[in-house]
Amino acid sequence: MSFFEEWVELDLNPVLSFSSNAKIIYSNSEAQFLLNRIKQKELFDLALTYAPKTFGAQTSYIDLNIKNYTFYAITVMYENEDEIHMKLYKSAMVKKESSLNIKNINTTNIFTLVDLAISTSKIKNDINFTKNYDPSIPEFKLDASTFIKTLNNIFDAFRDKENVTCSILLKIGEYIKIDNKKYSLISVEISSNKKSDFSSLITKENSSFILTADETKVNIDLPLIL
Repeated sequence: MSFFEEWVELDLNPVLSFSSNAKIIYSNSEAQFLLNRIKQKELFDLALTYAPKTFGAQTSYIDLNIKNYTFYAITVMYENEDEIHMKLYKSAMVKKESSLNIKNINTTNIFTLVDLAISTSKIKNDINFTKNYDPSIPEFKLDASTFIKTLNNIFDAFRDKENVTCSILLKIGEYIKIDNKKYSLISVEISSNKKSDFSSLITKENSSFILTADETKVNIDLPLIL
């Protein structure tokens, strides 16, 4: 591996190269993490959207949220009709959620709580769970009682699904500001490939986490308070 290749490989921003039929020719390590969350066709379409009108390179400043990532710019380059290259620039985004209540929290193993909720769900429902955990996440402080109740309600909303994926990951480049202190975010994502009704999921205004949902998944974002 040449110096240039190694330098690109170590870049903390995703770098990808596509063929004209959307196949990946090259992706650095950071891009491979991104591809675990996003279909390559979506990234290829993104490259086409921001590609220059003629051969060469073009950088566009954007405000783009994709899964756990936030990007502030994208560079797209092509010198022929066979290949197109793209680099996404990650933003160190800070969320401000002053309403989060972090008073009644205790050091807890989040994996144990999620596994407990999965076991409870398996007793009631015939669901095949796939777990994707980041083992580097340490024990941290959270409101275990409210968290486990919310998890049980979420899994209940997935009760008619055959396959459910549960991921616990550190959100890349995103933080939350509470009482003038900045914390990294841990995201618990529960998803299925079919639509569900999450209208019954309600969190208190003074909850210790952020709950969001779309048609196929629910995210719980928690501040990483050690």
